[in-house]
Amino acid sequence: MNYKNILITGGCGFIGSNLAMLLRAKYPSAKITSFDNLIRKGSELNVERLKSNDIEFIKGDIRNESDLEAILDIDLLIECSAEPSVLAGYGQSPKYLIDTNLMGTINCLELARKNKADVVFLSTSRVYPYDVINQLKIKEEESRFVWEESEDNSIAGFSKQGIGLDFPISGVRSMYGATKLCSEIIFNEYIAMYGLKGVINRCGVVAGPWQFGKVDQGVFTFWMLKHYFKKPLSYIGFGGKGKQVRDLLHVDDLFDLIDLQINSMDKVNGQIYNVGGGKEISLSLLETTKLCQEITNNKIDIGSETQTRPADLAIYLTDNSKVNNALGWKPKRDAKKILEDIYNWIEDNEEKLKVLIS
Repeated sequence: MNYKNILITGGCGFIGSNLAMLLRAKYPSAKITSFDNLIRKGSELNVERLKSNDIEFIKGDIRNESDLEAILDIDLLIECSAEPSVLAGYGQSPKYLIDTNLMGTINCLELARKNKADVVFLSTSRVYPYDVINQLKIKEEESRFVWEESEDNSIAGFSKQGIGLDFPISGVRSMYGATKLCSEIIFNEYIAMYGLKGVINRCGVVAGPWQFGKVDQGVFTFWMLKHYFKKPLSYIGFGGKGKQVRDLLHVDDLFDLIDLQINSMDKVNGQIYNVGGGKEISLSLLETTKLCQEITNNKIDIGSETQTRPADLAIYLTDNSKVNNALGWKPKRDAKKILEDIYNWIEDNEEKLKVLIS
């Protein structure tokens, strides 16, 4: 790897902190700096973890240009900072969401431009419109919803493998998805106008240790936390049966991809990739419950709320074919491995984590 000075924004969050630790292990001579405002509950637990592994921590906010201006001489920016909840802004002002996910991204891109740094930008599958995805015909099976193979589902960018890059982008996607899509567009302009180099990863659900999951974000960790600490849960929406499906990606698999990208930046420069577990690594909530019960030996009360939340999806699966063909990357850790790793992390940090679970 040619990079000597790496900045990770959102570096005390789930993805950012794991990437920092994995980079440190693989590239011990690189300077790695974690930048975070610590607003996410639990993120403060990562500060000592990072510092003890010779990763510098700067408390700052990407919304404030002055916080970033003090950072000098970076040659790689991994932009992980975000307000990641799809429900953010519903019923209240979206100002924090827009200031963080759009204006904050612009501040980060300005930092990269001034330092001539390359950029890995973590976007989201939520740039695809939920109304179009939910129009795809589904059928109900014993433990999950599945997409039907029919002429009704003949749409560009969609196949039995999942949602591809050619999927229609026109439609509503949540304010969260809109801010990330706008950031992608502006990033592409920076590449064209200023010669910035970078790559965009549209991530599905990423999961693993050190994710402080909650009801509206980080669902698989949230599910395991609730089972471990024997707290009640509810299946919400789509009939309240728990049959909605997501693919999930181990954060270590995401690191493997980013490691490939930063070692071949000229090849991936300007590219957008859909990145997720795909059809093979997917779970419904009902199936997640079963696995959590097996791993924890705990059975908890799970209620049912039939009303579907705003912007929710019955199914989302990622078509990874572009990134697989370009870089030979595919996820290696299956769903059970992901949940087992989360369980082991909770067990090792039980006292610290129990205060985060309500």
